[in-house]
Amino acid sequence: MSEVPAADAAVPGLDGAPLFLLDELPEGLAEGGELMVDGAEGRHAVDVLRLEAGELVRVGNGRGAVAEGEVASSGSAGLRVAVRAVFDVPAPEPEFVLVQALPKGDHGPLAVDLATELGVDRIVPWTAARCVTRWREDRIAKGVAKWRAAARAASKQSRRPRVPEVTEPMSTREVCGLLGEADAAIVLHEQARLPMAGLTVPEQGTVVVVVGPEGGITDGEVVAFRAAGAEPVRLGAEVLRTSTAGAAALAALSARTRWS
Repeated sequence: MSEVPAADAAVPGLDGAPLFLLDELPEGLAEGGELMVDGAEGRHAVDVLRLEAGELVRVGNGRGAVAEGEVASSGSAGLRVAVRAVFDVPAPEPEFVLVQALPKGDHGPLAVDLATELGVDRIVPWTAARCVTRWREDRIAKGVAKWRAAARAASKQSRRPRVPEVTEPMSTREVCGLLGEADAAIVLHEQARLPMAGLTVPEQGTVVVVVGPEGGITDGEVVAFRAAGAEPVRLGAEVLRTSTAGAAALAALSARTRWS
């Protein structure tokens, strides 16, 4: 399997082609081979997108492996794809990790959706002190599954070959451990003195962004995060919603690293 440079990963040859995600690509798949896109992905391709023979598509496993080719046939069984090339898209640098406090209602999946479109690599649900939403023990699996489904759907929409990881929820103590291992860590805070523009961002390694809940981050949490090595940073004069702040920070970070 060939490798596509990270800077060219989004456009290796099929600009605008839809991306379909399977759990696995067939073992030994290579140029000149065929694969089937069936199940829910196949139904979406045939019934919703109405793809027909000759149209260009990409099929990936969500972990960087991608096959590109054209539709050989479409029908009730799904898409049969004639493969032109198979390649692996390396993980981008630096790695972006979003620690997202649990928002109210459907704002959690929205935060995941936006962060995925803006390039996040890992999303950590955080049970902050002022979170209105609480995932009880019997609802954690359901909550995580909902966030993971949002990340997968947003990856397809934005044609990302790598679906962000959504971890199990973390406590403040566990988040501090994560911050201590990062190459750079920031806490978005409207009262921070340091603006995002004044932040030194590494071009490699792991960058962690912490976003608080609707009620804000407590003083104790800020102290703990600073002790773990994180820097409080403000994005601008406006106070953003918890569901959009992470995406805004990721865009600002990408403009100084991946997009430069």
